[in-house]
Amino acid sequence: MSGMRRVPRPPHGPVAIATSPWIVVGAGVVVMVVLLIVALGAYRGRSPAPDGAQPPALPVPSAVVAPSVATSVPSPAPVLPGISGRASGLPPSAAAGSGSPTVGPTGKPTATRSPSRAAQGQPAMTGRYRVVQSFDGGFIGEVAMVNTSARSRGWTVRLEFSGGRLVTAWVEGVPQGTVRQSDNGFTYVSGVEVSPGGSVSLRFHMERASHTPRECTVDGARCNGF
Repeated sequence: MSGMRRVPRPPHGPVAIATSPWIVVGAGVVVMVVLLIVALGAYRGRSPAPDGAQPPALPVPSAVVAPSVATSVPSPAPVLPGISGRASGLPPSAAAGSGSPTVGPTGKPTATRSPSRAAQGQPAMTGRYRVVQSFDGGFIGEVAMVNTSARSRGWTVRLEFSGGRLVTAWVEGVPQGTVRQSDNGFTYVSGVEVSPGGSVSLRFHMERASHTPRECTVDGARCNGF
């Protein structure tokens, strides 16, 4: 018995696994496969959504409303019939006239001009008589005239007295006109026209005549002042 050798038994449990290299390699492969499967699952979970799928709607923050500020808005001007709302004022023709604009048949405003004094019956050339200076045996008289028309015009003055004699007649500062004497007075025709709104004065020297003429006219219209 002593000469026989005992064959050692193979180890069991963890010692047997540690002594077998193939078992360790196989366990490592299994672990790697498991880790690979887990990694693939995680990657697929992060893959983009399939075609046609709508991404989840993100919450939209509510709009911040600024506090309202009270502002004064001017009320629109009333629209008159026949006047365009784009017009900023009266037409130049209506603004230039002295009358109020009226609406014509076509709906457009037309200017109504106040009639001139000549159109109201007043003569275009008005005259006023007065005595400038009196002295022994005579006096200096004057007819002051104003052109109330819209154009330049000449003039004619006619004076008649009870007796007396005309010494001379003149207009100061302008070309002289023409004098035609008669038995009871004289007629003076201007040598220069008077502009619209302008004035001119005719003066004359009479001897042995009444200070109040029997007749004083300018272009046929009676003078004032006597």
